[in-house]
Formats: sequence, C-alpha cells, structure tokens
Amino acid sequence: MSTSKVFTEFTEGLRAINSSPDGNGPGKALGERFKNATSSVYDMAAAGSAKGDIWNWGMHDDAVLAEIREVIPGFARYDTDGFSEQLYFLALREVPLGLDEYAGKSVLEVGCGLGEGLNFLSRLVPGAELTGLDLSTAAIDRAKARLSRSGGLTFVHGDAENLPFEDDSLDVVVNIESSHTYPDFERFLAEVARVLKPGGWLTHIDTFTTGRYELLTRLKKESGPLEWVHERDISAEVRTAIRRRMTPGSHFRRAFDAKRMPLPARVLGEEARKAIFGAKFAGFPESRRTRLLKKAGLVPALTALPDSYRHHVARKVQGLAP
Repeated sequence: MSTSKVFTEFTEGLRAINSSPDGNGPGKALGERFKNATSSVYDMAAAGSAKGDIWNWGMHDDAVLAEIREVIPGFARYDTDGFSEQLYFLALREVPLGLDEYAGKSVLEVGCGLGEGLNFLSRLVPGAELTGLDLSTAAIDRAKARLSRSGGLTFVHGDAENLPFEDDSLDVVVNIESSHTYPDFERFLAEVARVLKPGGWLTHIDTFTTGRYELLTRLKKESGPLEWVHERDISAEVRTAIRRRMTPGSHFRRAFDAKRMPLPARVLGEEARKAIFGAKFAGFPESRRTRLLKKAGLVPALTALPDSYRHHVARKVQGLAP
C-alpha cells in the first residue's frame, strides 16, 4: 500500500472514531482496517525516528517540572526538552502511590510507541516490573533492541482492545496519548478492568473531541469495576508545550534540522510534524503549503481535531468482576 493511501486510511479512521456525535467507533470491519493503517503509520514513524525525537504533545507545568528535577536532577539537559517527560510524570503523580511504593508492582503501558516514556518511568520507580505494549511491530522491535532489560523493562506486541495478559494480573495500567486511535474505546476499558488486580489503577491521558469526551463520560457511569477518582483538563499546559516546541531554535526544531535528508523529504517532514504534534490545537494557522500537502494525501489531515486534552485516573474496585 502506498504511503499516501496509508495516511488517507489512517486519517479517515481517526475522523470516524473521533468525529461522530456520540464518540462511538467506525464498527468492527472498518475498525480492523484502521488498525492496520495505524500499525503501518507507526511502523514508518519508528523507522524514521532518532534519539532525541519527542514522543507526544507534551505539557509544561512549573510544579511538575520542579518535582521531576528533585527526583532526576538535570533530566532535561540532553536530547530532550522535558515536555514529554512531564506528561509521564503526571500520569504517576495523580495515582495515590508514592514512587517508592512501586517496587515489585507490575506496570503496563498500553500504546508505548518506541518505549522512551516507559524507560523514563523506570528511572522514577526502580524495582517496578514495567511492560510496554504497542500495535506497531517496528516500534516494539526497536524498543526491545534499545531499551529492554531483564527483570525491569520489557516490551510486547499487542492490541489495546485484546490485551495479552491474565485476569487480575497488573497493578497499574498507563495510557498516554494513544486511545484516540482505538476504534472500540469501550472494549479497551473493559480489557483494562479485566487485567487490573482489585485495587489496581488506570491512569489515562489523551486528546478528546466533544463526542469522544461524551462517550467517556457515559462509559464512566457504566464501566463496572472501574471507579473514576480524578479528572483534570490540562489543555492549557499542553498548548504551552506545543508553542514552545514550535518556536525557532527549540529542541523540537533543532532535532529535525540536524537530520540529513533530501529537500522534498524535509519539506514533507516539517509539515507532517506540525500536523502530528499539535500545532493547530495550539492555535497555529495552517499555511497554504500545508493545506496543499494534506489535499494530496502527503501529510496527515487530522480533521478530527480535539477540543481538550485531559487526564483521568480510575481504580478497580475490590470484589467486582468486569
């Protein structure tokens, strides 16, 4: 399948998932086709990524940044701007466990990508058993080769809607900027409830269209053993990070400028990065060149733009089956 066709199926799938008034997905058949396109897109991203690339839209919060610096002094000095790490720190920060309480606990990240975020968490919670899962085989292969280590950090290929783990087997599930690509969000939450131990935690951070947020609001009331205990709208903090990344001279811009590639690939790459990493969400207008490349299917259109970016935490209630 050509790159443009893969991007077209990917963006059409995102639109079907996130643009419907009730937030429901596109149905099973279209959902499976979209998953195939998603896997292909992230396989391509994994092949083209380099050390120092960012992993998500990121956020900036002075309090969160100060807390990370207390645990890992100087963490943002090399090969990072620190914004992606702040999202990961926030994911654990609002779970009512101290960082020293994770020793011996099993933590799964669903949608781990290249594994850099989970690798960062491993520095915060030494002694925890961390596993990353992703739909992209290329991303998992790379994470295994670069980051995995016995007894502490492992990676597996799998589907968020069909988690390859036993019932009641995990203490914490982390999901960051990934679920907006899941055709069946309800199935994902049911799978999380199944694999969590009673008393275990889900910490979930993602973009939301109005329809998708209304779907989660409804599912919260129907999600059986998952008791939702925390919600925070972090849209302002995410927009701050995106704006700083788009500024000339930023780590985001310098890391891309340092890559060696033909001019046409550089032009496409610059426009794709703006689209993928939230420029429009942060208020940047699209250029004429961006619109033309999107129309040609060479840059992801991402028409189902989110209205907000939110963090939720849920606990699996003791004694209730999914």
